[in-house]
Amino acid sequence: MMKTNKNIALIGMPAAGKSSIGRLLAEKLDYDFIDSDDLIQSGEGRTLAEIICDKGLARFLEIEEKHILGITPERHVIATGGSAVYSKKAMTHLSRTCTVLYLFIDLPGLLTRLSDITARGVAIKPGKTIEDLYAERTPLYDQYSDIKIDCSSLTLEQVVERAVAALI
Repeated sequence: MMKTNKNIALIGMPAAGKSSIGRLLAEKLDYDFIDSDDLIQSGEGRTLAEIICDKGLARFLEIEEKHILGITPERHVIATGGSAVYSKKAMTHLSRTCTVLYLFIDLPGLLTRLSDITARGVAIKPGKTIEDLYAERTPLYDQYSDIKIDCSSLTLEQVVERAVAALI
């Protein structure tokens, strides 16, 4: 039995498995599932990559914040975009209504999983590398998380098992 009926927000680097794990975790807990990237794309009528390309990174982050602040469900697993941690407002909002799980992946694992950051719509400053992004974001994920799960060498099912164990 869950300690709480709070929502669960998943944070972590792009390609850490937030959407895949989120769907499985929601099913296991009998929660509903929301992917904030899907909310942004349907709300804006464009892909993340198109928004970043057309509007720029700063405007994309504002759009992402707006959509996250609009999430107010109960008993949901919410997969956030990897850049959600750039918004203190968004993370404060999620922290009030969610247990925040950080799906940690080590840098070598990330480099294996994350290939085309432009097509994927990763919010990264021009001229920055994946390594730069990793160094910039990992302290933020640690700061905002309630629970950290190292997903580096686990299957999706193992991550879900660990998340459930940590939540009950």
